Amino acid sequence: MSASAELQKLVYDHLLADAAIVALVGDRIYDGARAGAVAPYITFGPSDTVDDSSECIEAGEETLQLDIWSEKHGRLVEARQICGAVRKSLKAMVGPMPDPYALVDVLNIGVRVLPDPDGISAHGVVTVTAKVEGE
Repeated sequence: MSASAELQKLVYDHLLADAAIVALVGDRIYDGARAGAVAPYITFGPSDTVDDSSECIEAGEETLQLDIWSEKHGRLVEARQICGAVRKSLKAMVGPMPDPYALVDVLNIGVRVLPDPDGISAHGVVTVTAKVEGE
């Protein structure tokens, strides 16, 4: 068990429970790349952790990257729509995490959308940084 893994599970469950996200990507939210996946879809990408412990509380700033993939002949609008919905959803994220972890706050959400070199795909990148206590 790790704070990063538990945060990813919380994000995954939260996005699948959001009707706006499901309307855009269905249940196509994957842990990493998925060969043959039907676009649009979301994958979990890299993550990192920065220790943010205090004298008596173990904590970290956990950053997860979500990758949004769209295939509309290089058009970026669908990826932008999905990124916007993911951002809005994550801003409202709350929820319990299993002991010994606790989500303290969503600190930052960044969004970037860019064309893929294949000329067909658009790639959205959403990074979410959250403070998580416990370890």
